[in-house]
Amino acid sequence: MKRTQRIAAAVALAASALLVSACSSAGQDPATANAADEKPVVDKANWPEKVPTTGLAKNLTLPLEEYMPSYADQVAVEQAASDLQESCMKGYGIDLALPRAGANPPPSDNDANIERRYGITDRAEAAKYGYELPPALREHTDQPLRELSGAEVEVLTGHTKPQAPQAQGAEAAQPLTAPAQGVKPARAEFNGKKLKAGGCVGWSKGRLGGEEADPAFVAQLAGDSLLASMKDAKVAEAVAAWSSCMAGKGHPGLADPYKAMDQGVTADGKPTAESIALAVDDIDCKQQTDLVKIWSDVESAIQSGQIADNRSRLTGIKAERGQEVTAAREQLAASAR
Repeated sequence: MKRTQRIAAAVALAASALLVSACSSAGQDPATANAADEKPVVDKANWPEKVPTTGLAKNLTLPLEEYMPSYADQVAVEQAASDLQESCMKGYGIDLALPRAGANPPPSDNDANIERRYGITDRAEAAKYGYELPPALREHTDQPLRELSGAEVEVLTGHTKPQAPQAQGAEAAQPLTAPAQGVKPARAEFNGKKLKAGGCVGWSKGRLGGEEADPAFVAQLAGDSLLASMKDAKVAEAVAAWSSCMAGKGHPGLADPYKAMDQGVTADGKPTAESIALAVDDIDCKQQTDLVKIWSDVESAIQSGQIADNRSRLTGIKAERGQEVTAAREQLAASAR
């Protein structure tokens, strides 16, 4: 895969990976207390803004964002599903505290990753952290999930407990609900009660609307639009002007802002004086050449065309997501009563 294709895929899909990842420990109130430091597990103050409020991306949006799930909506759906799964498990006599959604927010509200879509854009952050994320977004809130018995896994997932792989390290930990080699259909009943199709996980999805809307299609369109925008003459001219500006500030040989990011990111995640200087100059040159606005205007036009060409499918995706989010918020309201 070419470098620009890798960049586009990473930018378009960055926010969709592990958007609402977390695990929860038993025996505490997972919504309010982090056993390690007494901080709230879910701190909405760290959630990304729906539309950027600072930097060169301030108030910037792209047309396809209308069809992308927001972080708040994804958290609502995941938390509602967890609430339903906990209730379902209790019906089988199993007490289980599942992860609280929203504990580890991403840097961007949706798959557009607009704050860094065209490279970094916030000068105040760059002056502090260079190309690194702010500390609050680099920290990870752990919520350990207790070990589940084989029977509990079957009730939860509708299949047998995956066997632990021989490999150690990151590959050894597999989500219980993920398809795994060697699993078999769950037993027919537990504690005298018939198991639900797909387990409590499958049941919860059905309660929230069944099959989820297809976010991958929208993300793919967004990746395609970014690649197409890179080939546009206006963008190429603006990028060349940015590169010339950077060379004038002592940073020669940077073909585009992604190359600056590659150069500026440090191995240990700690910004250096050099990486901070590079980041600040990067943003100053973007402002001087109006790169972000030129690029986003070009990509907006491309995305408007994509929407026109795929209106029926996109409208369906938006409607399905809306129904799912509405059901999730109704479930959360019911759980709170």
